[in-house]
Amino acid sequence: MDKKLSRLRRAVATRRKIAQLRVHRLAVHRTNLHIYANIISPEGDKVLVAASTLEPEVRKELAASKTTGGNVAAATLVGKRVAEKAKAAGIESVAFDRSGFRYHGRVKALAEAAREAGLKF
Repeated sequence: MDKKLSRLRRAVATRRKIAQLRVHRLAVHRTNLHIYANIISPEGDKVLVAASTLEPEVRKELAASKTTGGNVAAATLVGKRVAEKAKAAGIESVAFDRSGFRYHGRVKALAEAAREAGLKF
């Protein structure tokens, strides 16, 4: 089994449990260069809020600090943005879906930044 399939296999149990709970899901995906965060509706059919290192505002901030989208600073910035957008959309609490990625580094930084910005999970 390759690395991607192993990660997706790990993600299945979490997604199944979140679907049972019928709550909003904060799904995180990371690549070597970028990190993405989406808040998905309880039905799983719509992305309600999204933030990533590809957004022009985020890219400007990262360029000003001379960093890339593939580090902890960028993940922290995306976590704050997704929490602010969620609050504006009226979403207070979510279930955290790390998509099978280990809870450390960039994934952990994004989660902690979202919590500090007022999102509950």
